[in-house]
Amino acid sequence: MEKQWDCVVCGSCTADILVRPMSLDEPVGAGRMHRVEPIGLTTGGLASNAGIAMSRLGLGVAMLSYTGNDAWNTIMRENYKKQGVDTSRLLRHAELPSSTTVVMIDSEGQRSFAHHQGAPRMIDRQMILDNLDLIAASRMFLIGYYSLLPHLQNDLPEIFAKIRETGCMTAMDAAGSGGDLQPLDQILPHLDVYVPSHSEAEHQTGKSDPRAIIEVYRSCGAVGLLGVKLGSDGALLQEPDGTFWQIDPVEPPGAIVDTTGAGDSFYAGLIAGLLRGMPPQDAGRLAAANGAICVTASGATTAITDLKTTMNLAGLGTG
Repeated sequence: MEKQWDCVVCGSCTADILVRPMSLDEPVGAGRMHRVEPIGLTTGGLASNAGIAMSRLGLGVAMLSYTGNDAWNTIMRENYKKQGVDTSRLLRHAELPSSTTVVMIDSEGQRSFAHHQGAPRMIDRQMILDNLDLIAASRMFLIGYYSLLPHLQNDLPEIFAKIRETGCMTAMDAAGSGGDLQPLDQILPHLDVYVPSHSEAEHQTGKSDPRAIIEVYRSCGAVGLLGVKLGSDGALLQEPDGTFWQIDPVEPPGAIVDTTGAGDSFYAGLIAGLLRGMPPQDAGRLAAANGAICVTASGATTAITDLKTTMNLAGLGTG
C-alpha cells in the first residue's frame, strides 16, 4: 500500500519540567530554597523526543500514545502541532493523568528525574491493533520504552509480527534498567532495528563487551540491524550479514548543557538516515551528530535542527 508516513512513534510521551542547575551529589533537603535558572517546560519521552527530531530532519511523523484529560494534554498537543508531528492518534485517557517528569540537571549536563508514568503505561495489545491501519500506512514503527510498557510487553512478539506483515519496518528502544532478556528474546526476531544503550544492553544480557552483547541478541534469532549506544564513545552497529561498524562520537557544536534525550536523538537520526537510503555506517554517523547537537541546550529537542546542518556536522555533506 502507499505509505502516508515515514515513521509512527509510539510509547512514552511526557510533559518535562526542566530545573537547572541542581546539585545531584547533595540531598535536596527539607525547607531549602534552590535558586535556579528560569524553569523550562517542554515535552519528553521517546515518542516526543524521537518524533520531533525526525520531523525536524524532514520525515513525516505520526504519534500513537495516550495523554491524560488534563492541562498537560493541551500543552503537549500544542507543542507537537508546532513541531509538525501528527496527533490524530494521540488518544486522551479518560481516567489517568498525562505522564510528567521533573528533570533536575546539574552544571555538567547530567540529570536526575522525578517521574509519573501516567496514561502511556496503559498502551496495550488492543490499542495497537485498533490503530494498525495507521501503522500500515507508515514505512517504520518505533516504540519505546521496552521494560516500561507493562500492559504490552509480553504481547510485543505478536504485535511486531503483525506490523511487519503490513510492510512496515519495526524498531524499539529501551529505558530504565533495560529490563530482562525475556521476553526480549522473543521480540528480537521481529525487529528491523534495535540499538539500546550500553547499560540497558548489559542488564539484558549480562555481558559488557558490545560485540558479546550483539552475539547474545543474534543467538535469540535477531535478524535486523543491531547495535549498542556507547555514549561519549559513539556506538557499535552490526548489519544482518555480520558486518560491524564502529561509529565514532561527534564533537558537540557547543558546550554540553543537558544530556536528556541524547539516546532518543541518536535513534531519530539513525532511522532518518536508514529511511533516506543511507548505508548503516552513514546513518550511524548522522545519528551520532544528532545526539551531539541534542546535548547543547536544555531539553531533549531544544537544540535539534534541520537535516542540512546535521549532515554537515556528521561530515556527510548537505543532504
